[in-house]
Amino acid sequence: MNQHKPDITLRPTTVADLSHLFAFQLDPEAQHLAAFTPKDPTNKTAYLEKYTNILCDPTTKNQTILVNNSIAGSVAKFMMEGHAEITYWLDKQFWGQGIATRALKIFLEEELTRPIYGRVAFDNFGSQKVLEKCDFTKVGTDRGFANARQMEIEEFIYRLSLS
Repeated sequence: MNQHKPDITLRPTTVADLSHLFAFQLDPEAQHLAAFTPKDPTNKTAYLEKYTNILCDPTTKNQTILVNNSIAGSVAKFMMEGHAEITYWLDKQFWGQGIATRALKIFLEEELTRPIYGRVAFDNFGSQKVLEKCDFTKVGTDRGFANARQMEIEEFIYRLSLS
């Protein structure tokens, strides 16, 4: 077994990356954990249109996560209600290896907006650990309709402030 840590790099997301990223978010378990997904996550045309527009938005920073030069997921900063927020998605085959944590740490070394917030479903323990390992602090809760679960659920709000 290879004991070396995988090589993790980030680069700006391109339109060509979007088909890979779309495929990752089709996984039912990933959708359940993310909870707050599009109403129809199987609509590739809508996905590509939405994210092609987002890539042109100067208030966002979208990065593709590469593991050993293969697309493994994405991490992004976006603005919501006047606050900077982060989001990330990792292909299921890379879960549980510390890759999301390492990728988010790399991202936060370059994206210096503070405070920056992260939101996570109350039962998405893996994502909560990622945020906590990246020095985010739980600062509150909210409730919202989770399309992936077809019900309102609680989400935890995390914040990363200036050091």
